This record gives sequence, C-alpha cells and structure tokens, in this order.
Amino acid sequence: MYNALDIAKYFITLADPEEEDLITNLKLQKLLYYAQGFHLVLFGKPLFKERIEAWQYGPVVPEVYRFYKQYEPNPLPQPDDFNVEQYDRETQELLDEVYEVYGQYTAPTLMRFTHQEKPWKETPLNEEISHDLMKAYFETQLVK
Repeated sequence: MYNALDIAKYFITLADPEEEDLITNLKLQKLLYYAQGFHLVLFGKPLFKERIEAWQYGPVVPEVYRFYKQYEPNPLPQPDDFNVEQYDRETQELLDEVYEVYGQYTAPTLMRFTHQEKPWKETPLNEEISHDLMKAYFETQLVK
C-alpha cells in the first residue's frame, strides 16, 4: 500500500506544464479519489491508507490537501523527490488510466462530477467517505 502523497506526486509528474496541462490542489484531490475508487474495485484493497473526506468542494485527502495548501489555486510544482520505480506496474497502469480519463477535465468540472456521485452525496460533510461506499459506486463505473 502506498501513501497518498506518493500517489499525488505520480499524478503531478503526469501533467505537462508546456502543454498547459496543470494540476491544482483541487484537481489533484479528485484524481486521488478516482484512483482510490477504481483500485478498491480492481484489486479489492485500498491504494493508499489515508482517509478521503467529503468536503464542500468534493472528496479530499486532508493530509495531501494540507501539504499543497500553500499553492492555493495555482498549479502544483513538479516534485523533486519522485522515483517512478517505487510504483509497481499495476499501480502505474491504473494511475495512467485514471489520468488519461479524468486528467483532461478542469478542477471545477471534476468537482461537478463528484457532486453527482453517490460516495460524496451520501456522506455527511467533513466525514470520511467509506471504502464500501466507494467500491459499490465504482463497480458500476467500470466498462465491462
């Protein structure tokens, strides 16, 4: 199992600033949520141990949010301490796929998506979104 900050760094390195492909903290939070949800379904276990909570603007991993909070709505910088070899092949493939599907959207668009989805809608504000709720929802989202 990874920690959420390592997964966050992976997503940030996938962004291409030269292509105007930038990740803000808000966008990063949604990508973490989608990665965790699909990982729960595909592998039957969490991708990272940190909680995802239902905040006003959608699902958030509080530790990662606080780590990048200083950048406010600005794009997050590329991490200095990134090593792709710390991620197994299955994890890389999942994260690449999540980024390919969801990375194309803006943070506000991703926020609107998550506000339509059961895990966020059925969790009281500022409470943890349960793995069971996420797994049940994301099972319905897999293309069979």
